[in-house]
Order: sequence, then structure tokens, then C-alpha cells
Amino acid sequence: MIRLRGVRKSYTTGKVVNEVLRGVDVDIGEGEFVAIVGRSGSGKTTLLNILGALDSEYEGSVEVDGRQLDSLDDVGISDYRNRNIGFIFQSFYLMEHMSCLENVALPAVFARGSESMTREAALARGREVMEQVELADKCDALPNTLSGGQKQRVAIARALFNRPRLMICDEPTGNLDASTAHAILDLFRALNEDQGITLIIVTHDDMISKACKRVVRIHDGKVVEGAGEFATRERPELDPTEDGGDDTPAPTEAAAPSQEAQP
Repeated sequence: MIRLRGVRKSYTTGKVVNEVLRGVDVDIGEGEFVAIVGRSGSGKTTLLNILGALDSEYEGSVEVDGRQLDSLDDVGISDYRNRNIGFIFQSFYLMEHMSCLENVALPAVFARGSESMTREAALARGREVMEQVELADKCDALPNTLSGGQKQRVAIARALFNRPRLMICDEPTGNLDASTAHAILDLFRALNEDQGITLIIVTHDDMISKACKRVVRIHDGKVVEGAGEFATRERPELDPTEDGGDDTPAPTEAAAPSQEAQP
């Protein structure tokens, strides 16, 4: 389903270059349940953004279902995201002035052509996925009346609206207590096992990573574990240990002077 080869990503600030991904090779098959783990600044979220076509400024090859993402124009990228991917983030990104059902049905607003639907059809689909995440009784509620776990379930329902084959999740339990996080994990497991949805989760939560069927570990911008059967990679001299935190590039650790900055 997904094949990455030689993927590189860097950010330049003045004459300083932060190399966030340094030649990533990884394969993810259809129906897999994969965790991406690594230290803060290792490149986890950057990799997730590239997989989700949220970031198109990279070097290397990203192939999904035989299509190179960098060959798609803006319309093609939007179509790829809308048809194939459901996004779930640590923050819920719900519209507070809209009901939960209206939030879940928002993807219908961006549908075009054969994918477009009437308001009635969109709300009917919204009710269907709200029931799927066991919140059918909260369709008319406003988000500010819900608990954190309920808000995340609404966000998951929204991600399921377009029947995605792939769900990309960035620290989805980061704002939840342990009990609620466990319930969300059970929901993810059911989506994977019962519907065959491919799940890729960036996490620092041991409970999540241990429950996944494969762990891809990133260290210093490279995949050092769990790249997949056909992917090749260069391991660093020291094996990393899993750590949490955000994925903001750390100039003091990852930065390297550009050629212009060399004396």
C-alpha cells in the first residue's frame, strides 16, 4: 500500500539547515496496524505529514497504491486525502458552535463530483459513524458539553465519514487519561480488525505501541527498526530508546551548517 524510498526533509533558517528525515525507507502494507515511535525531534510527525500529503516539500519517493504522490497536482492531492485518508490528531479540532453531528458531517462540504451528497445524506452518514463510535445519543450535543474521550470519539467519527482505507493518527491519546486512552485503543483495534482499515499512529504511549502489530522506530531522521520486509536502511551506531514529546526540530541537536556557512 505504502512504499517510501530515500525520503529526505529539511528546514532552513538563515544559513542553518535542520535535516529532519535523512533517507527514510519503509513499507506499510494494507490492513496493518503500525506505531511510529522515537525521541522528540526524530522526525515522526514530519514523516506522518508526508504520508498524509500534508507536506509535499521533500526529496525521495512516496508511493501509495502504485501512485507517486509528487506526481499529483493540487486537485489530485486533495482527492487522495479526501478519498483515502482519515486524520486524527492530539487536539480534536471540533467546531464549538456546531453540533457533534454537524462536525462529523463536515467532510461532505469538501466533496466534489460523484462524491458530493445532499445535506440529508451527509447527516445520515454522520449518524451512522456516530453510532459506530458509540455516541449516537450525542449527535445534537455541542462539543463543549463532552468529555475529552467523547470529543476524540467525535473526531474519529469525522475521520471515518468518507470510509477511508488509511487512518493517520498523531498522538491521538496524548490529551486523555489512561482509562479513556485504553477505550480509544480498543476502538482503533476494532477498526483495524473488523474493517481492515490501515492505521498508522505516532505515539509515545507504551500501551499504544505495544498493542500495534508493528513498531517503526525512528532515530535521528532514519528508520532503525520495523522498516518492513523490502525496505533497506542504515542503522546508527547506537540503538535509540523510545521517548515521547513533540516533533519540533531541535536546532541544537539536528542542525547542520549549510555550505555557505562553512568557514
